Amino acid sequence: MSQSLSFSDAFQRALGRNVSPAALASPRQPAPVLRDRVWELSPNLHCSIIGTCLTTGDLRQLLDKLGEPDARTAADHVLHSRGVLLAGKKDIGSKLLQKLLDRKHERAIKHFAKAHSPDEVRALWRDSFERGEIPGAYWAVLTHPATDRTLVQDAFGEVHMLSHLVGQSNRIDIRRLSLLEAELQRAHDKVARQEARLRNLGEELSETKRQLAVQEECARLLEASGGSAEPRKNDELVQELAAAELRTSREQARIAQLEERLRAEARRRGDAERQLTIVGAAETELQCELTALEAALADTLIGNDGGREIEIAGKTLLYVGGRPSQVNQLNALAARHGGTFLHHDGGVDDNIGLLPGLISQSDLVLFPVDCVSHDAAGRTKRFCRESGKPFVPLRSASVASFLAALSPCRSRAAAP
Repeated sequence: MSQSLSFSDAFQRALGRNVSPAALASPRQPAPVLRDRVWELSPNLHCSIIGTCLTTGDLRQLLDKLGEPDARTAADHVLHSRGVLLAGKKDIGSKLLQKLLDRKHERAIKHFAKAHSPDEVRALWRDSFERGEIPGAYWAVLTHPATDRTLVQDAFGEVHMLSHLVGQSNRIDIRRLSLLEAELQRAHDKVARQEARLRNLGEELSETKRQLAVQEECARLLEASGGSAEPRKNDELVQELAAAELRTSREQARIAQLEERLRAEARRRGDAERQLTIVGAAETELQCELTALEAALADTLIGNDGGREIEIAGKTLLYVGGRPSQVNQLNALAARHGGTFLHHDGGVDDNIGLLPGLISQSDLVLFPVDCVSHDAAGRTKRFCRESGKPFVPLRSASVASFLAALSPCRSRAAAP
């Protein structure tokens, strides 16, 4: 009697290993001794393997060894497509690809070799994923003899969603950066308009003062010639003098108004320049965070354990405050780059009296200004200054702000 596959079994088969319908219908056989080869895996997994477990440089060297004429000049997406096609054929190319993956991730394969059941493999995968050691662990999981279809689906889904989450984070930061740039341009335009208005007011004030000086001179001449003029002429001069005095008082009042407007415009210009400085600083800080996050992502995807942007090897970091859900992530980041991570929650559960001792053990102290109490922040600054330790107030309790503070794109540790 023929066997029919349900939709769920067919979907699992597409994402997992290539298994025959008879094998799906029968109880699971004991796991084979040998690890799977890349051409034995489902074609649906090849794209994520090439994109996660190999770098563009790895692909160029492999294709160059296979005699591809444009291996050193082809675009990155072309190299990726050729690598995916290579993985699906059992020939000399896929065998060289298998050797490259095994050699590059030999340490992870040996680490996973001690697992003998799906649950043990899953535990090792979860630990590696949380520590950011994804490329080697992903290859070791997919080819491990004890891995079942459910674990393949879970690992594939987590790697797939990780790329979505990172892309979404970058899009949000880029959108915020665009908004800041637009606000910065509006501030520049406002300052330019205010400068033009100030120039016009200054010119108008100068012209008013000149006219006033002419009128005062005319009044003086009228007074000087009043004694020798005829009575009728004197009456006319008196009227002209009174009119000149009235115009003078009006111009003086106008000058006072113009001077007050000038002072008001100067105050508004000062406010606009301060706002411009704040927006520019925020834009610079966000750009630095985006650069640090992209560099960390690149290190994660290519399996660079050393880190290209962060140099904290042998240093001890103290993180005060922040969100409890992110502490493990920050600890893993610091450990990955050779640093030691200490944490104090700012007095929520931890005794605030422990702060001085932790600060004395640290080489650098960090605290997010949006997720720490004013009392804890003030004490941290004071203890750091007293013990001569540098500290960095972070813009937010985010991984991006943490990475940016340790990145060479800016150095803003406060002087003790």
